[in-house]
Amino acid sequence: MTTLNQVGILATFQFGCIMTTTNPSFTNLDALVDHVEPVFDEVVVEGSDDELFASGYLRGHFDLVAAQLALNNEQDPAALWPALSAAIEQASHELTPADQVHVANLYKQLQRRAGLA
Repeated sequence: MTTLNQVGILATFQFGCIMTTTNPSFTNLDALVDHVEPVFDEVVVEGSDDELFASGYLRGHFDLVAAQLALNNEQDPAALWPALSAAIEQASHELTPADQVHVANLYKQLQRRAGLA
């Protein structure tokens, strides 16, 4: 759990607890990855500078997690979300509170695209 205090407002983001399952229509990890990746491309075209930064940051973690799962022969799409959440939480000290909010918002967009929210 990462607690952020920005502009006097306390917000709590639990990356690992947003959703840790996946839409049953995805039969494997590759299908899920292919389905949610366009979210990153949309941010490049339509996003603000802050959203673009968050997209690049989260895309790096997303790609690394997906590659690590593939190297471990993990094809269960449900494995992506807990692994991505753990990677973000582990590296959360790298981000300012404002950037953490942008990353959390983009993470939620990825999950909505996957049919989880």
